[in-house]
Amino acid sequence: MKLFEKLAVKLSLTKAEITLVSALLGFLVLGGVLKNIRSVERAEMLVKKVETARYREEEVDSLIALASMTQATVKEDVMEGVSSGKEGSSNEKRGVRRSTEKKLFNGTIAFNKASKGQLQKIPGVGPVMAERLITFRTAKGGKVHDFQEFLEVKGVGEKKLEFLKKYFTLE
Repeated sequence: MKLFEKLAVKLSLTKAEITLVSALLGFLVLGGVLKNIRSVERAEMLVKKVETARYREEEVDSLIALASMTQATVKEDVMEGVSSGKEGSSNEKRGVRRSTEKKLFNGTIAFNKASKGQLQKIPGVGPVMAERLITFRTAKGGKVHDFQEFLEVKGVGEKKLEFLKKYFTLE
């Protein structure tokens, strides 16, 4: 208590006044600390909102990219059909040939190195599933070690997994 007495003499204040001023300064410091904590919590909440919005923007970008790739595939099919039409084949023959080409794939693909186009050669794997598989592989660090991990991909269940095992190798 000697500190308060010395301070009271130097400032020419009573002990009660020094105690009151000290309490007020304590409350001021406490208020500043609480305000800082709330600011940090608010900043964390805003960061989460921005990350969520960024993820939505990435979804939109991937859909736009998918649409442009589909458009390019349609252009290739049209050009292929035009070149086949010049050779004198009918539309029915082209349709049969094109549908059997996609179904005839019966090899295996190294999944950890496969491109989206290679994945789409597998029957039952379209552009959306191929994109999901590539996103899944990227999330796993570019390498999948066990077929059971594929069950984490949306749209892959036990039945689809058994089907994919025929076509994938995990090297």
